[in-house]
Amino acid sequence: MRGTTAGAHAGCVTWHGAARHPPPSERGAMTGGPNGGGRVPDELNLALARAVVGAVEAVGGYAAGVYLRSRTPGLLRLAVLGGLPCQLFRPWWRMHVNRPFPVAEAYRSGRIVLLADAEAAMRQFPQLMAGLPFPFGSLYVPVAGGRETYGVLTALRPATPGHPVDTADRNRMQNIARRLGTALAELDADGTRVEWDGEPLSVQMPALTTPPVRFGHFDWDLDSGIVAADEGLCVILGTDPAVFPGTIEALAARLAPEDMYGLWAVAREASQSGRPVARRMRLRGPDGQPHLLEVSGRRTDPTEGSRGSHLTGFLVDLGTGPIVAEATDRLPRAILSIDRLGRVTYVNHSAETLFGHPRTALAGQVLWDVLPWLGHPAHEDYFRAALLSHEPVHFLARRGVEDWLSVSLYPGHDGLSATVTPAEPTYTPGSVATPGAGLGSTADRAAALYRPVALAIALTEAVTARQVSAVVTDELLPAFGGRQLAIYLLKERHLYLAWETGFPQGFLNRFDGVALDARLPGVETLTSGRPIFFESMEQLAAAYPGIPMDAHVGARAFLPLIASGRPVGSCILGFDRPRGFSPEERTVLTALAGLIAQALKRAQRYDTEAALARGLQDALLPHRLPVVPHIDTVARYLAGTQDMDIGGDWYDVIETGRGLALVIGDVQGHGVSAAATMGQLRSAVRAFALSGHDPREVMSGTNRLLIDLDPGQFASCCYIALDPESGATQAVRAGHPQPLLRHPDGRTEVLDLPGGVVLGVDGDADYPVTELWLEPGAILALFTDGLVERAGVDIDLGIEQVRGALAEVGSSSLADTADRLIREAAPDRPDDIVLLLAARRPSDRP
Repeated sequence: MRGTTAGAHAGCVTWHGAARHPPPSERGAMTGGPNGGGRVPDELNLALARAVVGAVEAVGGYAAGVYLRSRTPGLLRLAVLGGLPCQLFRPWWRMHVNRPFPVAEAYRSGRIVLLADAEAAMRQFPQLMAGLPFPFGSLYVPVAGGRETYGVLTALRPATPGHPVDTADRNRMQNIARRLGTALAELDADGTRVEWDGEPLSVQMPALTTPPVRFGHFDWDLDSGIVAADEGLCVILGTDPAVFPGTIEALAARLAPEDMYGLWAVAREASQSGRPVARRMRLRGPDGQPHLLEVSGRRTDPTEGSRGSHLTGFLVDLGTGPIVAEATDRLPRAILSIDRLGRVTYVNHSAETLFGHPRTALAGQVLWDVLPWLGHPAHEDYFRAALLSHEPVHFLARRGVEDWLSVSLYPGHDGLSATVTPAEPTYTPGSVATPGAGLGSTADRAAALYRPVALAIALTEAVTARQVSAVVTDELLPAFGGRQLAIYLLKERHLYLAWETGFPQGFLNRFDGVALDARLPGVETLTSGRPIFFESMEQLAAAYPGIPMDAHVGARAFLPLIASGRPVGSCILGFDRPRGFSPEERTVLTALAGLIAQALKRAQRYDTEAALARGLQDALLPHRLPVVPHIDTVARYLAGTQDMDIGGDWYDVIETGRGLALVIGDVQGHGVSAAATMGQLRSAVRAFALSGHDPREVMSGTNRLLIDLDPGQFASCCYIALDPESGATQAVRAGHPQPLLRHPDGRTEVLDLPGGVVLGVDGDADYPVTELWLEPGAILALFTDGLVERAGVDIDLGIEQVRGALAEVGSSSLADTADRLIREAAPDRPDDIVLLLAARRPSDRP
């Protein structure tokens, strides 16, 4: 894994690289401490670190993190993670606000999400448990400051089955999130853009409270027997310094007889030897706890100006740590411990021998860096299971070709202890980890099912072929340690490349459009319906002589994509190194290929429907607007990016016998149905307007028509009748966002049209009319909610941003004004956007 660097540009703090240990570049970005000395992180990182530490302590948890907004609208990024190794949770570094996860729900809704245990999480957020199928509790609180929502604070803690999260924990988490939101708002106000676009910062959590190390000092005059002891020594030995008589007899009374004999022996040696004597011994105190004694003494030379011999010493109360270390060194199995960030804190002698590294080379290092065979993606779920569930986990790992090791993980609040012993594999094929081995605990069995379930659930949310391919990249490749993926789709008996990642640029172009009679593994896996596996590129070259090869030398898996007996295409997985495929892996990959094929088939149907809806929508929207005296009109339509679906947004400008009618509306839902309903409503509004009806009658008539049609949908609408010559205006609104009015002097306001309910709900609904006057030089702006809505942000704030942008357009043309307002909208807009501007020409002033 890479280290992190911190960078700042344009007032925006960003992080790059995995944040486990601050490298020199990161430390160099730190600033002076509160007293001018030392180094502390910048204010943003410090605020995040304090929040996660506080959250863990507040709810009795073991890990916490903060997601922040990124520069990509709608995308949250994990900014800080405390108490868990960042690299093990890479799949959760990015979180779109529309995903069905508790982090996204808390951000999107602005409400706290509390999950007491796995059962509660499974009921509300099954995809979370598909990815992390372990028993744990979690809390998610939105982090807001003022009217801005910056992100989400989350804490993980042991599960509490049957007991909901109590009010005290809720309040403590909300207080911490509130303090963090205030700090982020202050940074925002000072010009620091509170966004996160790098990898997460890692924070070590404070350990559980343990007794402090205690020290005591004494000086023993061997001739007189007088012992001078400081307060620390008296406290360790359990005696009051004020009443300690200062004799060796009093000291002996506080020690076990066998320990005192050893101390006497050292004293005798010191008094009789002409050389200094230094010894270390372990004593048992009156409380039964072991203490380390460092003593030194010598016989004093009379020429030195003093008489007699002295023995001085330091008594150190270390607790049981040294005893445990010595005990584990005597055991024949390898024992090691890591903290919650994955750093090695202890290895015994057997571990040194088994791993071939001395303690000095292992201590303080990240386990997966110094023992890379344990860092394989196949083992990540086991470590996640232990860290989250606090249940023991057992598995087999392969260090070499035939070198199998049995690994057992025993979790605690501050980290993991592990035992590692040589083992024989339960099967012979050369997979990285033995599937099914060691699945004794609930966490083990859940981890083994994780990837297939996660992929299956994620595929249900993928709509387009591109989204399906992205899900396969995110879920399937990491599950099996793959580095390359290619998906080919069948069309007219040829296979066309639909998605690729990891291959050299242009390498796959030669296979694009190959016919089904070509002798290639990607073709034959589809025509035969059987997966084809090659454990190395040498095997592939031997089976298909002359086949073009890329620079990679690893294994390949060719999977047929067949849905309901119909061929869809083929999927190719590539690996950096040669590897075997166990029978279990082959079965799982074949089954997953079927799920992928079903998702792609569904996506192809969706793409066909989307194309139909897009064509229908394009046919129904006006291709050009009427040109009339005194009034200029401009419209803009942008399709949303969320799911690449077609919305029911529409607009129209109608020349009526009374003047000009400006119309904008939005049908609930997406797809062909919404587009069809939109076409019916547009036709109805146009018919009512051209028949001479006033605005109230137009809206009421359209409402009753929609109810009669009963499409199961409702719609919002705003209708404005305008006299181009006088500027007299009549406006009516049905549940639609309020229009904006820019006056000639630049002052811009949000109109307050009373309006009525949305169309299609109440046949007796009334739609009041508001009369206005459009001055020469004034601009009316009508828009759909896609222009002003953004996940996690109050819609009023979005309207205010558009109002401010319209106020600042100056003397720009109406077309340039429309383009500017559209640019101000988020580039990753989940919904369609319609903008309709109407301006009365300044030359029409009386």
